[in-house]
Amino acid sequence: MSNTRYPEEFKIEAVKQVTERGPPVADVAGRIGVSQHSLYEWLKRYQHPAGRAG
Repeated sequence: MSNTRYPEEFKIEAVKQVTERGPPVADVAGRIGVSQHSLYEWLKRYQHPAGRAG
């Protein structure tokens, strides 16, 4: 298991690739070199606009 830390900007851009452009999570995760699990976690955290109650 990797403990690689990614910058927040990297995570947000990965989320945008899925939410705005539409490719499957598996494709984006493979292309950028992260696990699907990590990308799903980032989606949960970053896909909703900041300041909104969840």
